[in-house]
Amino acid sequence: MSTALSLMVASSDEHFRETVRDNLLNIPDIRPGAEFPEVAANLYVRVLQELERNPYAGLVIDLSFDPEAAFKSLERVKQAIPDLFVIASHFIADGDTVIAAMRAGANEFLLQPLKRVEFRDAMSRFERAPRRTGGGAESKLGKVYTFLGSKGGVGTTALAVNFCSILAQRKQAAVMIDLDWVANDVAMQLGAAPQYTLLEVAENLNKLDQALFEGFVTRDPLGFFLVGPPDSLDQRNYFSENMFREFATFLIEKYDSVVIDAGKNINDEVVAGACAVSTAIFLVVNQDFPSVRNAQRYVTALSHLGINQDQIKLVVNHYNKKPGPNHATLEQIQQTLNLPVFYGIPHSPAMLAAVNKARPAVADRQSAGEVDKILRAFVDKATGARLAPVAQAAAKTA
Repeated sequence: MSTALSLMVASSDEHFRETVRDNLLNIPDIRPGAEFPEVAANLYVRVLQELERNPYAGLVIDLSFDPEAAFKSLERVKQAIPDLFVIASHFIADGDTVIAAMRAGANEFLLQPLKRVEFRDAMSRFERAPRRTGGGAESKLGKVYTFLGSKGGVGTTALAVNFCSILAQRKQAAVMIDLDWVANDVAMQLGAAPQYTLLEVAENLNKLDQALFEGFVTRDPLGFFLVGPPDSLDQRNYFSENMFREFATFLIEKYDSVVIDAGKNINDEVVAGACAVSTAIFLVVNQDFPSVRNAQRYVTALSHLGINQDQIKLVVNHYNKKPGPNHATLEQIQQTLNLPVFYGIPHSPAMLAAVNKARPAVADRQSAGEVDKILRAFVDKATGARLAPVAQAAAKTA
């Protein structure tokens, strides 16, 4: 966790974000922070997630593109994080605009185009402002864990299903979402036949509450809730990125964890929206070269979405310590992707057997054997849970 000052930027204008970065080059004690390419209603969610990694960050928010929506977003950010240092910016600096920004919670106001002297003065006041209390963002929002496969067949769904199952076994209020519109494998791996799907979520989004949601989605015997696409491939355009963002905001306000199987289609707008609000994105690869090559392209695509590299957790599934001649070593994978391998999960016949039985491997710990320990150690590391001695031993073998 960083203790240095940084400045986040929320703006749909790339030129404005670039101008902020350029101005920060002359401020030695403040570094550029996360960038959010839209000022959306759920901006506060992404800001809270970033503050968990960089608790001493401030925020500059561009009001110019859609002032009405931006003012509402600013108000919600300050309601969620009252002690956050926020700078509002607009091309208009009349009395009404500046007063409205201050009433919405801004600490500073900067006129666009940004002037270097005025920006430096605002940064000086940011440096002198009291550090945020408690260090981190004391948020009760749930965590979003997205599993993204570098290609088909790498085991993305099985990892996501077992991850969510372990969280539920640990008494977390968890929701599993299948965003792989084509494969739609989560229900199959859980032995479920959902009556209601994301289509019903879309139809009821404007009146969705916890009782309604839990009343029509499927609940797994382990305790977590499941919702995914309709089984028919004919229906797809019923669910947009904006709808998913609204749905995700509802979920993380009501549940401890949201686990998403994003499949492999990173170009899907809803998958992109899921990645944007994720606490962690588990990029699942195998050691074959096509998988690693695709992962390289995915890392670039995620960076273009404004995803920080520390949000991307590289998971090598079916890991073999001694790969064959047509497979990459961990060192080669790390060098190619310029990312550390977060976790390696060895091939396990128990995982395949569990898929064929249509139940998570971790649901039957005795049958799962060693892979149960490894998966639990993976969840420990991913969620920051304290490793038990058995889990630590399993982690060393992964």
